[in-house]
Amino acid sequence: MSSAQPVGPARLADVLKAPGYLKTLLLGALVGVPVSLVSFWFLAGMHELQHVLWSTLPHSLGWDAPPWWWPLPLLLVSGVLVGLVVTHMTGAGGHIPANGVAMGGVSTAVLPGVVLAAAASLPLGAVLGPEAPLIALGGGFALLMRDLARGPSTPQTTMLLGAAGAAAAIAAIFGSPLIAGVLLIELVGVGGVRLFGVMLPALLSSGVGALVFTGFGRWTGLETGGLTAKLPGTFTRLDAPDVAWGLLIAVLVATVQHRAMATGRAVAAYVAGRPLVRTTLCALGAGVCAAVYALATGRDPQDVASSGQVTLATLTADPRAWGIGALIAVLLCKAVGYALCLGSLRGGPVFPALFLGAAAGLLLSPLPGLGLVPAVAAGLAAATAGVLRLPVSSAVLVTVLLGNLAVTPLIILAVVASLITTELLPSGPPEAKPPPRA
Repeated sequence: MSSAQPVGPARLADVLKAPGYLKTLLLGALVGVPVSLVSFWFLAGMHELQHVLWSTLPHSLGWDAPPWWWPLPLLLVSGVLVGLVVTHMTGAGGHIPANGVAMGGVSTAVLPGVVLAAAASLPLGAVLGPEAPLIALGGGFALLMRDLARGPSTPQTTMLLGAAGAAAAIAAIFGSPLIAGVLLIELVGVGGVRLFGVMLPALLSSGVGALVFTGFGRWTGLETGGLTAKLPGTFTRLDAPDVAWGLLIAVLVATVQHRAMATGRAVAAYVAGRPLVRTTLCALGAGVCAAVYALATGRDPQDVASSGQVTLATLTADPRAWGIGALIAVLLCKAVGYALCLGSLRGGPVFPALFLGAAAGLLLSPLPGLGLVPAVAAGLAAATAGVLRLPVSSAVLVTVLLGNLAVTPLIILAVVASLITTELLPSGPPEAKPPPRA
């Protein structure tokens, strides 16, 4: 009988014994501290600036809420500023949101453009979330720390530290190192021993970063706009109508989400021809969507002109405050504004998708035999899977977000239905490319 050691453990030991790996592992843990602090101040700054522009300033001018036309000048300024960043700065302001969520291409050279484009988009009313700029910021800042410390600059350390920084940033925005770990596994797209090697520093970084981020937030008292979706009441059991209607909702939401992303890529191709002028026009178009919504409903235009992060929390906390007309109006106006911003401004596609999925579920929840929690869960799961295209990450994110294990089977089924629907639909325009610098 052979006395050889099992192949798997020997290979894992080889990873740990590889030259420089333990040092990189330590750097990954240490990187979680500064990345979490940078992420905290980035999110707190965006949150405070948005509060000033959409609450403090209108109140100081004598309005209880922003008037219907308020999004027009803000998004006009946003379009001009983002257009200037895209045409004149390295990296064109970062990842185009219509391409989904990605982790590749992290570098220190693009950081200034990413931060400026995000600051010009998110607080001024872009229908986008902060996750994509934050991932780029986390990965790029981790590499910047390595360069300042004169650490080894090899393809392996670049990949490992970039992943560790991105994981710490993801843990900050989604509020859980678990979500960061699962999302990173699917984004990296490797398995076996290579996955083990990548995930150790990433998990360390996200865990340390989450501790620092949470503690620092309590210490300063500043808000970063956490992602929450807690529905009122209790839910303990799925019924057959919940599952049947939930699957139908998943297919409908996935179809709309797919169309929004495809339209966003078409918008990006249009913008690439004349980035400054066309970015401004698309941003102003998103402002018109918010203004039309406010005129039609009498509600706050920020319901449309925002990431949907804050509105999602109010929507799920008090669903009865939204009538059928308001839900239809916000779905139509926000979906159009979302598609325009996906191809023109800079940010992430996940947060608005979550809001749209939840709103669609709430709108359809009065269907016979369908409960509120299953309807919203199916909408959230389908929208998340449609934009992430990552099944496990989508299911984990929505399960953690709702905090109700009883609806987990429907979440998984809705994710699968959404991914199948998305794959079977025509792919539409190809992935958008950033326009060349002027």
